[in-house]
Amino acid sequence: MTRFALTLEFDGTPFFGLQRQAHGPSVQQSVEDALCRITGERAVLHSAGRTDAGVHALGMRSHVDLAKDIAPFRLMEALNAHLRPDPIAVTACEIVPDDWHARFSCTGRRYLYRIANRRAPLTLHRDRAWHVAQPLDAEAMHRAAQALVGRHDFTTFRSVHCQAADPVKTLDELRVERAGEEVHIHAAARSFLHHQVRSMVGCLKLVGAGHWAESRIAEALAARDRTALGLNAPPHGLYFVAAVYP
Repeated sequence: MTRFALTLEFDGTPFFGLQRQAHGPSVQQSVEDALCRITGERAVLHSAGRTDAGVHALGMRSHVDLAKDIAPFRLMEALNAHLRPDPIAVTACEIVPDDWHARFSCTGRRYLYRIANRRAPLTLHRDRAWHVAQPLDAEAMHRAAQALVGRHDFTTFRSVHCQAADPVKTLDELRVERAGEEVHIHAAARSFLHHQVRSMVGCLKLVGAGHWAESRIAEALAARDRTALGLNAPPHGLYFVAAVYP
């Protein structure tokens, strides 16, 4: 068996998430079905993250084990041909050691959240960013975000369906910047709780719109109570950017 590491880019709009689902299409199912058509094998795709329905990826790292003797470039080309018309692309493929694991070897994950901050509705970027019409103060959002950086109990900012045993996580970076008509939120950590990024973004949007004082972010964190959450941002503005490995 040979272990192949894949880098995936995908539009999450038509999928029920990355992981295989019993009730709808998933990125995992599409890739595994394409692999079966190419090799005749029922390989299992393992990935660095578990994106929700509607969440996108620029550089999701995954791996599969295959018995077929095939060069990485040929596998990448064949996958891209067989994945059509699904909005999934394999942008890199390489052979890795048998003990390398896309999820368990990963030491860091990076996300980007895009807010389209303009009055006009979205056309080209519909379902690719969260449309917020009222002006946002990105500098105030960034200042408030720094209260979340570091090691904290993020109970307030995780889904009630989160299966993590411990709500304590270390957030390495939470940076907010304006890029023209967009506000970008960059988040980096070893791992995240379910809905953590979207929950943090939702509350920061309230700060940017003037509905929350900057200090309220720290207060919500200290509450360690999901009822203290102000808003959960929609999934379509969220992108898995990269996975980090030693």
